[in-house]
Amino acid sequence: MNPIHKKIPVLIHNGKSICESIIQVQYIDELWSDKNPFLPTDPYQRAQALFWADFIDKKDQLYVCGRKIWSTKGEEQEAAKKEFMEILKILQSELGDKPYFGGDKFGFVDIVLIGFYCWFPAYQKFGNFSIEPECSKLMAWGKRCMERESVATSLPDPDKIVGFVLQFKKLYGIE
Repeated sequence: MNPIHKKIPVLIHNGKSICESIIQVQYIDELWSDKNPFLPTDPYQRAQALFWADFIDKKDQLYVCGRKIWSTKGEEQEAAKKEFMEILKILQSELGDKPYFGGDKFGFVDIVLIGFYCWFPAYQKFGNFSIEPECSKLMAWGKRCMERESVATSLPDPDKIVGFVLQFKKLYGIE
């Protein structure tokens, strides 16, 4: 249903496919914005939210670095951990002292980023490092988001992700 990439995620609504996660969240926001909008209505705040979502998406280095953290060793792994932490520090700086990226309200940027958070325990375990000392505010944000029922019930358990990565490493002989 994804005409270009032939991959998931694809949202099917009224028999039509909507591809790519960020575009899907925007679609849902526009379709049901009268319920609980994800994006701010203020044009500047909306542009800022879209910028940070784009940063996270285009900086899919979070995904690439995370994969390298658990699938490599030595210098390559160290470089991946360093780049991963640099990205997290940038995001933490943007978060600042706010409970959520949009302020007091869970919103668009939180939705875009929280899926990565449940992978953090696997990255830390297999990379033998801790995110907390340098990014405690970002980790607190992740915990706060995971307390939300809508988040907790829709994301995989981080412990299961650790198990998945371990099985994947064994299957492909990554040690």
